[in-house]
Amino acid sequence: MIARWFLRHQFKEFRRSPAWSRSIALNIFVGLMMFMLILYLLLLGMFIDKILEELYPGRDPAEVFNGLLLYYLGFELIIRFFMQSLPMLHVESYLHLPIKKRSIVHFVVLKSLTAAGNYLSWLVWFPFAFKVIAPAYGAGPAWIWLAGVILLVLNNNFLATYLKRQLVSRPAVTGLGGLLLVLAAMADYTGYASLSALSSRLFGLLIRESYLLLIPAACLVISYALNYRFLRSRMYPDKVRFRKESRIDAIGNIRYLRSMGLTGQLISLELKLIWRHKRIRTIIYMAPIFLGYGLIFYPQPEYAQMNGFLIFVGIFMTGGMMLNYANYCFGYESNYFDAILAKYRDYERYIRVKYIMAVMIATACWVLTIPYVFFGIDILIINTVTFLYNLGFLSFVLFWFSTYTRKRMDLSQGSVFNYQGVGVTHWLSMLPAFLLPVLIYWPFSAMGVPYAGLIVIAALGLGGLLFYRYLLKLLLAQWMKSRYRMAEGFRE
Repeated sequence: MIARWFLRHQFKEFRRSPAWSRSIALNIFVGLMMFMLILYLLLLGMFIDKILEELYPGRDPAEVFNGLLLYYLGFELIIRFFMQSLPMLHVESYLHLPIKKRSIVHFVVLKSLTAAGNYLSWLVWFPFAFKVIAPAYGAGPAWIWLAGVILLVLNNNFLATYLKRQLVSRPAVTGLGGLLLVLAAMADYTGYASLSALSSRLFGLLIRESYLLLIPAACLVISYALNYRFLRSRMYPDKVRFRKESRIDAIGNIRYLRSMGLTGQLISLELKLIWRHKRIRTIIYMAPIFLGYGLIFYPQPEYAQMNGFLIFVGIFMTGGMMLNYANYCFGYESNYFDAILAKYRDYERYIRVKYIMAVMIATACWVLTIPYVFFGIDILIINTVTFLYNLGFLSFVLFWFSTYTRKRMDLSQGSVFNYQGVGVTHWLSMLPAFLLPVLIYWPFSAMGVPYAGLIVIAALGLGGLLFYRYLLKLLLAQWMKSRYRMAEGFRE
């Protein structure tokens, strides 16, 4: 009864939100894409046995498929962590009513089960269970295997939401979970341990020994209990508000920023803006993806001589987060841009603080990519060259494009697959970010002097750093010319 009451309120809140009426066309498009995804998954499930027989002739399809399940579950957990939204409920609206707190908490935890990702994979599990496992082992073991896999998928759902919540209050817990995944991947890559063999053995035992179904069931109960305990301990609004404000205010109490005067105060405000709002904060959560991008390509011998492509990788790692900040920095302030125009007087300092933030972000990313020198000194050289390019050239280009921003941004929403507030200029800025340095490098590489191309790219960045004061003045003049048109667009 209580759950139905909550669901009715959630549906009304969703249906009455302005975002629903403004994005009907987008919702139709997403619906069509979802229909196509369901169709493809269903076809994959129907023919997965034939595909495995062609890829692995002479091997048992069930054994091969079981060997891939741990990889799938690990990959799915990572995707869920970065892309699945946390279930939310305006708790303050219900705490004064005669409703048990545990009922509210159970509803919030169970609300994550409405995510489509929990059920899309069933389109593959069911056909495989009854086309491959049931004929070979019987219907009973097929049902046991199917139940075990579904329980582990649901466990991933609760585990991902728990780690995502812990990222704010106790980052060490999330860091430990990520470290375990990285260690497992490294052990499998180095040959120290075979996840494929382990996965095949574990799920093979699940087929033969039905009592082992208790293990995925226990994992599901534990992950659910962790979410319940976490939310139950934070069911007091005053406590939540106090922790949030103290955590954000701690950013402004950094001693070094206070010593910088007004510039330090503006930087602390930028940091608070990033930490307060969900859409910007998601970019921070995705930093491991930007910084870990090189692990996909650097260990592969076939990419060792593709320096043109490695330049793209270097730009992505050392400048990906800076691009997300500089490209949308004025759009992030669209909700109170009129107040900035009315209260600020030192616009030159305002623009300079934006540049300082971009420098800080790019520098932090470059420092964290230094360990990639393990794969060769050329990697460090390329990352350093792209870092200079990002600081001295790309940052100013991105800020220039961002002065043409006219769309208001809703910072309360997540950033994954959220294109609200994104315009044509944001996409055009990708050309100098990723295409231009590669185009500069390739002619020199074709002539057999690849390092000359790297020198030209680095010189472009160093030139921007030498004349950064002049470039900031040009940027300020452009911003002054565009500020009222930006404000008018942000009001719509």
